[in-house]
Amino acid sequence: MLERPITDWLPLTKKEIEKRGWDDVDVVLISGDAYVDHPAFGTAVIGRIIESEGFRVAVVAQPNWKDDLRDFKKFGRPKYFFGVTAGCMDSMVNHYTANKRLRSNDSYTPGGEAGYRPDYATTVYTKILKELYPDVPVLIGGIEASLRRVTHYDYWQDRLMPTILEDSGADLLVYGMGEQPLRELLRLVKQGIPMNTIKNVNQIAYLQPSNEPLQEFNGWETVELASHEVCLKDKIKYASNFKIVEVESNKWQANRITQQVGKKTLVINPPFKTMEETEMDKSFDLPYTRLPHPKYKKRGTIPAYEMIKFSLNMHRGCFGGCSFCTISAHQGKFIASRSETSIMKEVEQIAQHPEFKGYISDLGGPSANMYRMKGKDESICARCQSPSCIHPVICSNLDTSHKPLTQLYKKVDEHPKIKKAFVGSGVRYDLLVDDFNKNNQDGNHDEYMEQLITRHVSGRLKVAPEHTSDNTLKIMRKPSFKYFRKFKEKYDEIQTKHGMNQPLIPYFISSHPGCEEVDMANLAAETKDLGFQLEQVQDFTPTPMTVAEVIYYSGVHPYTLQPIATAKTREEKLAQNKYFFWYKPEIKTWIKQRLIKLKRPDLAEKLLANPKKQAADQIAEFDKSSNNQRRKNKFRR
Repeated sequence: MLERPITDWLPLTKKEIEKRGWDDVDVVLISGDAYVDHPAFGTAVIGRIIESEGFRVAVVAQPNWKDDLRDFKKFGRPKYFFGVTAGCMDSMVNHYTANKRLRSNDSYTPGGEAGYRPDYATTVYTKILKELYPDVPVLIGGIEASLRRVTHYDYWQDRLMPTILEDSGADLLVYGMGEQPLRELLRLVKQGIPMNTIKNVNQIAYLQPSNEPLQEFNGWETVELASHEVCLKDKIKYASNFKIVEVESNKWQANRITQQVGKKTLVINPPFKTMEETEMDKSFDLPYTRLPHPKYKKRGTIPAYEMIKFSLNMHRGCFGGCSFCTISAHQGKFIASRSETSIMKEVEQIAQHPEFKGYISDLGGPSANMYRMKGKDESICARCQSPSCIHPVICSNLDTSHKPLTQLYKKVDEHPKIKKAFVGSGVRYDLLVDDFNKNNQDGNHDEYMEQLITRHVSGRLKVAPEHTSDNTLKIMRKPSFKYFRKFKEKYDEIQTKHGMNQPLIPYFISSHPGCEEVDMANLAAETKDLGFQLEQVQDFTPTPMTVAEVIYYSGVHPYTLQPIATAKTREEKLAQNKYFFWYKPEIKTWIKQRLIKLKRPDLAEKLLANPKKQAADQIAEFDKSSNNQRRKNKFRR
């Protein structure tokens, strides 16, 4: 680790406060993650923004919440407010597998140790602060707070929960990526306005007494959701709520949302418009050390940091709108991209790291190849309410040019200290298939693929078709599997041209809403036919603020309110998962018996047949066909 003055980091201890000559602090941040001063870690970003606005800020990382609350008290009462986040992940996703088994490690903790944050960390931390300092405002944010801002289904308790503001007792919630609302809140706080009285800032949520009239701001119209109490009784009403929230979250000129929760009204202000390039640069160009805090030196490395320390994030947001994914729900549908100048500046910073050996692990983003993609006519985007720009088809108004990204890859390649820069983030392969993406006017997609495959693949390329069943893919908001086949053809063609052998690794999900057991058997058979022997599979986890979570709980699609079947029992989920491992001897008998029971012996034969025997049978069939054709020709003569 670099030897640098401790004052280069935000203060994490009382001693560091004293070294700065401070008597007190303005803001204290409480985080479920260890403190890594890097733009990929939310606490560092928020802390640096607060610092850049002239406030004294300190961090309490992974405080002891069990039996000794001195971590919450070590900096005393902050002048303005406490900021609370569970960390980079929802604490329940961080703690538990899809089967609700406790995970044995935590990637955001030194040494990967588990047990350093509570379940529902945002709520636990906030309740403790409200007991210790009842008159100090608490602002909550991060993905856990953001995606639990309205009535939501909690998979781990198997019940509907109210807004996290109600459970936690927090005064204010910032949802989504928090830079814009935070800067506005800080500006108002600096003017002497108490944090817990602010109501006119975009992208915040708060509770107020139901008998208190809504204040009028900025000409906002208001849309009311079914109350939390109604949702508890009526799953269809709950599903209908989701559509409103998703549509309003993705609109440029959105409405304010309200929901009754007992004797209170939840108010969710419209989001800010997507950050411009200059705003993105301002956030990423803050004076991060790009290192974990030195106090963790003896406890071991932080796995999440080790994964990203030689990577950089070029953009935010995702216009895919996949039903099971929270990226667009939290980061937004529209892409916010950094400038080339800012990105190349970070490349130089990475190159200066004493452990750097010349290899950048990831030039990426939520979806690696969406950099600088946006609507050609932004006035059309302003009116759009679609949750996805590429489902069921790619919008004709979407500029899907890969040219800016290809040029950026080449610039990074030209840097004298860079030997290789890999793309580790997921690539949206459907944007690279001409049959699906009709916007490829100048062939720049082909140029991008050539550049990607020949220069930026680290041994193998990961893509996520997610399924092979068109019915399931439709519910997932993903394209037909035939486009994956076309992408693979193109990928193999480029590899053959350059004499390369970099495997394509497809990712799939089992037990997703709309997926039946036979669909999983067919998935296994189709992928086997393509030469894949899948080694891992992601079991579906219903996470708050996703279409798939709503279907899982309510049994209906929130946009159509039509019933959709979902595997829910452990036995149903296990049955779907097993087909991935058709090549294991202990699974084969089960598969055969199961598919015979499901009246699909044809699938069993296809899935379990010996590949060599299949090849021999195909040759025999071809010979037979050829012989028959020769006989017919002879007869005609």
